[in-house]
Amino acid sequence: MDFSFKIEEKKDYTVLNFTGNLIEKSQAIAMFDKFDELLSRDVNKFVVNMSGFGYMNSTGLNTLITILTKARKAGGEAVVCCVPENIKSLLVITKLNNIFNVAASEEEAAGSLMKAVS
Repeated sequence: MDFSFKIEEKKDYTVLNFTGNLIEKSQAIAMFDKFDELLSRDVNKFVVNMSGFGYMNSTGLNTLITILTKARKAGGEAVVCCVPENIKSLLVITKLNNIFNVAASEEEAAGSLMKAVS
């Protein structure tokens, strides 16, 4: 299953919906082009919804780190939500669960996001 993404701009934040498997850097190029375009328009609050995600390796982890870093550099934040168990385990093993704010649902993530940037 190839990696795909859908971007939903909401009133106070933007949702990055990820589906499939992210195992090669080239798979995320189009997503980063759109992400950088959003940042250039001062959109800097993101919820990364991973409910449709199947698998990721270090490339996927790097993608998440880049999103978080760029959002924070732009004065915003990124919250990850709906993380499948296999990926949640990967975040724990790599200790990235201490860096990312991980929420159970998009609603919870939006609430965390608003608290983090207020």
